[in-house]
Amino acid sequence: MPDEKVEVHPATADRWDDVATLLGAGQTKQHCWCTYFRMSSGAYSRGSDEERERLLRDLTGRRPAPGLIAYAGGEPVGWIGLGPRADLERLNRSRTIPKIDDRPVWSVVCFLVRPGHRRRGIAHTLLAAAVDRARAEGACGLEGYPADPDGGRLDNTFAYFGTLGLFEAAGFRRVRPTASRASGRTRWVVRLDLP
Repeated sequence: MPDEKVEVHPATADRWDDVATLLGAGQTKQHCWCTYFRMSSGAYSRGSDEERERLLRDLTGRRPAPGLIAYAGGEPVGWIGLGPRADLERLNRSRTIPKIDDRPVWSVVCFLVRPGHRRRGIAHTLLAAAVDRARAEGACGLEGYPADPDGGRLDNTFAYFGTLGLFEAAGFRRVRPTASRASGRTRWVVRLDLP
């Protein structure tokens, strides 16, 4: 659990500067702005960094918000990207992470915790808030696509989708392994039903 007070808020337009701090500021190479699963493969590949930034900025002005922001000491320290699976174009077309049924579930597609705040439970706090948000928005379930580190650790490059242990600690159940791999590790479809 966190050793500092953490608050979580939806990534709405009035919090854009905090979203940019987490997902864009200070990065020297191209980055996804949490749009990788929100766009088709072709649109993502052709799109520029500025176009992806513009898309996410636009999404913060809509409902539901495209993610949640964790704050510690008033500073943005973490992000979780989520939304209705039906709105996540690349995920809907994925052959490696196929749909398991036609229920209108939501999906968690990424985590980011800033250096200096990792290993303090912030990802756990974000996931709990995502469950609450999906339930409040009327979702019948929430899915994730985490990797199974199989007793080891995942490199941060491959940890953006979370670990199996993180989701299982929040009550998610394993549904099935996917054909997707992260650093050679199996990724799973996990789900939490939201009655």
